[in-house]
Amino acid sequence: MKMQATESDTDFLYVQIVSRIEKQIKQNLLKTGDKLPSVRALSQEQNISISTAYKAYVELENMGMIEARPKSGYYVKFSAAQHTKAPQIKPPLKKIAQTSVTEMIAMVYQNMDEAEVLLLSRSIPPINLIPLAKLNKSMMEAIRKSPSGNIHYENLQGNVSLRKQIAKNAFNWGVNITENDVVTTQGCMEALVFCLRAITKPGDTVAIESPAYFGIFNVMLSLDLKVLEIPVNPETGIDLEYLTHAMDKVDIKACLFVPNFSNPVGSCMPDERKQQLVSLLAERQIPLIEDDIYGEIYFGKSRPRNCKSYDKDGWVILCSSVSKSLAPGYRVGWCIPGRFKDQIINIKMMHTITSATPTQAAIAHFFETGRYDLHMRNLRKALYTQCLKYIQGIATYFPADTKISRPQGGYALWVELGKNVNAFELYQAAMAHNISIAPGQIFSTDGRFTNFIRISFGLPYDTMVENSFKVLGELVKEME
Repeated sequence: MKMQATESDTDFLYVQIVSRIEKQIKQNLLKTGDKLPSVRALSQEQNISISTAYKAYVELENMGMIEARPKSGYYVKFSAAQHTKAPQIKPPLKKIAQTSVTEMIAMVYQNMDEAEVLLLSRSIPPINLIPLAKLNKSMMEAIRKSPSGNIHYENLQGNVSLRKQIAKNAFNWGVNITENDVVTTQGCMEALVFCLRAITKPGDTVAIESPAYFGIFNVMLSLDLKVLEIPVNPETGIDLEYLTHAMDKVDIKACLFVPNFSNPVGSCMPDERKQQLVSLLAERQIPLIEDDIYGEIYFGKSRPRNCKSYDKDGWVILCSSVSKSLAPGYRVGWCIPGRFKDQIINIKMMHTITSATPTQAAIAHFFETGRYDLHMRNLRKALYTQCLKYIQGIATYFPADTKISRPQGGYALWVELGKNVNAFELYQAAMAHNISIAPGQIFSTDGRFTNFIRISFGLPYDTMVENSFKVLGELVKEME
């Protein structure tokens, strides 16, 4: 007697079918225009129900991998061959440059607040992907449970419940800690600043990625630090050989890297290279500030490990927040400072005394109820689908020689254009159409990425986004 399939069995089968077809498309075994089996045929071939087969095709269609043609069936839409080439990484100049605030960075920052502008330059979750009702409920519950209504000063080291939840989640990162190992901050950027102040002094040299998030340059400038830019491979992350050679010539006091889904390249260091990096720096007693703000936004089956998970002697300081995953405006961040805990707590005491009580308590409650895990599953799925659609859109409307990164997480696509294209001029031309992109020059201290742009895929792929790609594609063609 045949047993009835449960709902969880059906879900598992449909996920398997989706994964199998997606892999065949990405490996170019199924090419653009190839016709897929009918829903009935797929049902018979895979020994699944018609509803499960249909659900799999709908999911692939939502991901932008296939398309349904009226009275004809399903066809492959996504083409891996169109973007098989990854952007090149230009080596940095040999001279160590002092960071400075450029007019380009200021202009991009300024335009991020203009309501009528399509913000392809901003890497945050859109409002439709944030569970506002549940987040508000957690805020109200946290206030209700607090005897003071959360108007009191918070614990200097941070909300205890929140720190317990961070320590609990750290087990998924491969890190065994307790709440006593965590210090909360007002967002990830404050955590990075506290860490840099704790382990450096003015005039020191800090190794960072190249290209790197442009916001870090202002931090380095404010702390009077020099930077040494280390090239990033789009697939494997930090160039360890380059870093090793640089350390033999330059007195590097600290490193600040984003091993998981770096911004803007989107690279994720393989675990063995993370372990090599930690060992390399520990041998020389050079602290590593690990910015893991994108670590939870992975598109694979499991979360990538952190460098912190290989840290035996406390030389790795992990920093993160919920700004990219849940609530940018809550400004809830944290660090796991290892051997530098006392210095960072003292700096926090001098700088902000404590972090905001209501938002920390609300995020702690959101974690405790399991809402965060459910939200992240939905967010990852949505962003992965948007990533695929954005790649398809750029490949369709931009010139054929355009090179696009293939991130396995995060928010950003790093796009290399023709050599004659000036990214900042493209930015200015796009702004005339109310389209904001991030020009490549702002991701390096010497502006070497002149023909690169960063496009963030946080916004849902709709008609407006597609039309913006048409406009951008035409502008690029005119410049070439």
